[in-house]
Amino acid sequence: MPSSNYYYEPQQGHGLAHDPFKSIIAPRPIGWISTRSSQGIDNLAPYSFFNAFSDTPPIIGFSSAGWKDSVENIKQTGEFCWNMTTRDLAEKMNQSCAAIPSEMSEFEFSGLTPVESKLVNVPRVEESPVSFECKLTQLIQLNNAEQQAIPYWLVLGEVIGVHINSDFIEDGVFQTIKAQPVTRAGGPTSYFGISEATEFVLVRPQYPSK
Repeated sequence: MPSSNYYYEPQQGHGLAHDPFKSIIAPRPIGWISTRSSQGIDNLAPYSFFNAFSDTPPIIGFSSAGWKDSVENIKQTGEFCWNMTTRDLAEKMNQSCAAIPSEMSEFEFSGLTPVESKLVNVPRVEESPVSFECKLTQLIQLNNAEQQAIPYWLVLGEVIGVHINSDFIEDGVFQTIKAQPVTRAGGPTSYFGISEATEFVLVRPQYPSK
């Protein structure tokens, strides 16, 4: 007997307790973005719409729902950092998404340590095992299918400096499982980690030559 199929059209609403789009596109890395305003105020905020888009040169990006301090700071300065969220930093990452006054720094509010970068005038999260220093490449307001502007901004940046805690490099390979990065998935409060129990290996196939 065929299974039933739940169908909906996003413009008409999904009719469920939680938007399934956010649960289906999962897991998603956390875009823990640090910026500095032109007035010198440090900002730190997590974005769940985040990923990598190029490796040569390395380009990462995140999407912001609404014009937030992170986007404004990046527009002003053209610089930002990404910081890896790990399991032991998850609660502090969550603290950094609190709606605090713009003149206050999320670093201080979350009990995190800002450390100066080498190539950009933006602080990194000292406690994070990996940080990227980035230069803005594109700031794009997204459109819907009717080419109407929507209140989402895509920020893309080239990674120009990489900081990795050497404890997580073994035999020249970054140990993702050891770092335990946190990903966003599932329901409205759900996050997931990475472990050996969930790892499996696939080798890219070679088309047989004649």
